[in-house]
Amino acid sequence: MNDGSSVTELTETLRRAWERYPTGEKLPSSRALVERYRVSPVTVSRAIGALAAEGLVVSRPGAGVFRAERRAPSRGGGDLSWQEVTLGAHDALAAPRADASGLLATLTLPPADVVDLSSGYPHPSLLPERALADALARAARRPDAWSRPPVEGLPELRSWFAREIGGPESALSAADVLITAGGQSALTVALRALAPAGAPVLVESPTYPGVLAVARAAGLRPVSVPVDADGLRTDLLADAFAVTGARLLVCQPLFQNPTGAMLAAGRRAEVLRLARAAGAFVVEDDYARLLAHADAPALPRPLAADDPDGVVVHVRSLTKAASPSLRIAALSARGPVFERLRATQAVDSFFVPRPLQDATLELVSAPAWARHLRSLAATLSERRAALGAALARGLPDLPPAPLAPGGYLAWLPLPSGSDEASVASAALRAGVAVTPGAAYFAAEPPAPHLRLTHVAAVSSAQLAEGVARLGQAWASLRQG
Repeated sequence: MNDGSSVTELTETLRRAWERYPTGEKLPSSRALVERYRVSPVTVSRAIGALAAEGLVVSRPGAGVFRAERRAPSRGGGDLSWQEVTLGAHDALAAPRADASGLLATLTLPPADVVDLSSGYPHPSLLPERALADALARAARRPDAWSRPPVEGLPELRSWFAREIGGPESALSAADVLITAGGQSALTVALRALAPAGAPVLVESPTYPGVLAVARAAGLRPVSVPVDADGLRTDLLADAFAVTGARLLVCQPLFQNPTGAMLAAGRRAEVLRLARAAGAFVVEDDYARLLAHADAPALPRPLAADDPDGVVVHVRSLTKAASPSLRIAALSARGPVFERLRATQAVDSFFVPRPLQDATLELVSAPAWARHLRSLAATLSERRAALGAALARGLPDLPPAPLAPGGYLAWLPLPSGSDEASVASAALRAGVAVTPGAAYFAAEPPAPHLRLTHVAAVSSAQLAEGVARLGQAWASLRQG
């Protein structure tokens, strides 16, 4: 079997091999399957996923893939080919279609024997799991734990977010805050509420793939505005507003994903001025404020805190710092736009479940939360240093990637003409998951990059091992 073999062929081969394993037996590692069948790691991953969907195997992170009990065959298997006609007609009508490929690249769990330098979610050892369990238990004991919450969110939680976002002297109040089911949901609500289908939306270039996916699914047209070491280039922003007529800009002023850039002080007021002059809203995705490192300088205030005119719609999520499953975030906005955001969320999901909101209040109100944030800041600082040292050792011929004192990213430039997808594929064969840079651009990428993260690995030692494997893959490609 060669590397171009289909997922279907490999799945069938593994299904036959599965018969030889007793229940509970561990299957060969992904790396062993790649070598044995001469296929790509992606093909192996998808084949294992297909077997897992059939209930034939179970994947246990950190341990491997094991044979499961065979499930009883499903009844009534029919002809599903009609769906090709219906879905093809859907595409022919140019209806908005979600493209989650960029998101799924970082959401898909790599095989147990692969070092994860792709995911943006911290390893469970970095998260306050005991504090979360205690908070959830206290929330469950409340007399009204399962009663219906207000559509906008619990007043106490809205007040907490208003203080966190605006500070004590801000005009922002609890009445300006809408609780949402995580940051991605907040972005979805904001873009759908603020721009009609077919409208342009200005995005940073490169930018978070989730923004591009939301915009395209809503029928919007993402238009790129380049980012440099000082964040969004405001010298090009005025032209972008003028040429496109856009009334919406999405940006990450703090520890931008994927570059890690911080919007320079001189550009902050300019972003607000240009947007106000264009009659445009700015969606400020403040995803990494709780991920500042212990040695970071004082952070600038959110754009929303310095916005008297209601230009900024602010997104603040707790998920990265707390848990992937704590899907709690806040949208804040001042003026009539708040009602439009509220209506859009109500149509989509009614409201965020009360137990999650109560548990969040319990978590952020407990002394353990502040202790966790201090511990996380110290660990992230150590991991940033470990990643920088590992890159210098393992990839000495590549330009250094800027490493911000916040967030978890390294935006690694590759030489002109490099095939970043081939590099990522070779890295996965070597046992490390990284992300090609193309998914972070709304148009053709100007240069090849890899995005690396330092939060999902088990430890700094495993982080170094992952970079060493990446270096080996890069060296083998250069020699070949």
